[in-house]
Amino acid sequence: MEDKKVYDLIIIGAGPAGLTASIYASRYKIEHLVIGREPGGQANEAHKIENWPGTISISGFELLQKMRSHAEKLGAKVILDSVSSIIKKRDDFFEIIAQSNQYQAKNIILALGMEYRRLGIPGEAEFKGKGVSYCPTCDAAFFKDKIVSVIGGGNAAGSAALLLAEYARQVYLIYRGEKLKMDPAYLDKISTDSKIEVIYNTNVKEIKGGEVVEKIVLDRDYQGKNELETQGVFIEIGSEPGIEIAKQVGVDVDEKGFIIVNPDQSTNIPGIYAAGDVTTGSNKMRQIITAAAEGAVAAGSVYKKIQTG
Repeated sequence: MEDKKVYDLIIIGAGPAGLTASIYASRYKIEHLVIGREPGGQANEAHKIENWPGTISISGFELLQKMRSHAEKLGAKVILDSVSSIIKKRDDFFEIIAQSNQYQAKNIILALGMEYRRLGIPGEAEFKGKGVSYCPTCDAAFFKDKIVSVIGGGNAAGSAALLLAEYARQVYLIYRGEKLKMDPAYLDKISTDSKIEVIYNTNVKEIKGGEVVEKIVLDRDYQGKNELETQGVFIEIGSEPGIEIAKQVGVDVDEKGFIIVNPDQSTNIPGIYAAGDVTTGSNKMRQIITAAAEGAVAAGSVYKKIQTG
């Protein structure tokens, strides 16, 4: 199936950057589509967001639902689909190939977001969905009164540990370093939560179990043993930019795989812009507020390009 229409803009990604770009594109009267695998992206999974201006506390899911509703109210069409490739057809338009359809656009904003980083240890893939999770917000309630482990030492790990402590009997926060690398607000809450036990200077070597996760193997003894009983393993070791389709069409990336953007969010390929966590912009801060800002700038840049021909 093919959508024969050539849109002025197609936004790939339906997270904060993509939805904000859509809101601004609608205000600029740019005819556009938003194509994303899921509305909200990884931001949906934030347990609590307490740094969105004007809102003291809100879940990621609720905030992104509001963004989507806002975009759609202004006339945006959000298509839930997965884009597999982008092909430059001529100097004036691109073909976007998704699983269920093909689209054409004169301009593209890549709001591709991030993909979860894996540990790459035995048992991780085998027990995915059977105790291994990358989404505490999705799965925390399934571990009521159980023992769980969170692997990681950054803000995502801190948020996960605090959320899981609301349900689980015991939470192990396992970090390979000597000091957690998270915001003071998380550190303060973790230090006073009796359910959370932090294990430093330790790596998880293997995940074991029968039909579901039963234990993890550590690379050193902890309290006299190198195995810990646990029914859940939440892996929070960061994310990597999801750039495969960008690389296919020749978009430049840096040494860590982030799309290189100019101040107007343009890339080295004329007509292709990028916004959000996937870019080198905003000092790689990777926050919802900076993703939204980049989406707004990208849409404004597309508008200027259209206006100047």
